[in-house]
Amino acid sequence: MNEFEKNVQSKRNDAVDSGVGFVASFGFFATIFIIATVIKLIGS
Repeated sequence: MNEFEKNVQSKRNDAVDSGVGFVASFGFFATIFIIATVIKLIGS
């Protein structure tokens, strides 16, 4: 057996971590899109 399989540092579910990463990146790009849309509306 692998040494890392015996000594697991994080026992959390990987699906939760990937979901948090997806939501964080989606929120970041959505914020950039909203700011750009506001700037475009102000400029026109």
